[in-house]
Amino acid sequence: MTTFGFRLLLRPLCAVAAVLALLAGTVASSAAETGIVDTGTVDAGSDWSWPVAAPRAVLRPFEAPATRYSAGHRGIDIEADAGAEVFAPADGIVHFSGRVIDRSVLSIRHGGDLLSSYEPIDSSLAAGDPVVRGQPIGVVAHGGHCDGGCMHLGVRLHGEYVSPMLLFGGIPRAVLLPLG
Repeated sequence: MTTFGFRLLLRPLCAVAAVLALLAGTVASSAAETGIVDTGTVDAGSDWSWPVAAPRAVLRPFEAPATRYSAGHRGIDIEADAGAEVFAPADGIVHFSGRVIDRSVLSIRHGGDLLSSYEPIDSSLAAGDPVVRGQPIGVVAHGGHCDGGCMHLGVRLHGEYVSPMLLFGGIPRAVLLPLG
């Protein structure tokens, strides 16, 4: 079988996998509404607050990579000038504070296996420091892929990147409509 033929067979399988993933999200959302939440799910109705003050704009959305090592955008870029204050979106414990390659990074563990990361950020916090929702955690620094014009927010659940937008309330759920 040629590579082209293999890709043609793979497309329907990917479509089925996407539908199953959406159905799983619907089940998780229903569980959250009843108050019974599996600790392994992201609560789509979460009350996380935005880490930067209004007005805010997402300059670049989350783009899930095709595979763990593929290209993608593993977070969102939120418009913010260098020096803008950054706030904890939820309670947690500082997991990491320091430099990664060419930028300063702060990561917060929010209970379970949920971790948020902010870059570039100048912060006086250290690993182990507790933070509460709305608490200032630092200021947007220079560096990174949108130097001085944004802050990157990434979220990992069980070590896998997920869209941070899932954690902010009031975002309408996407609905698939039939073709034709």
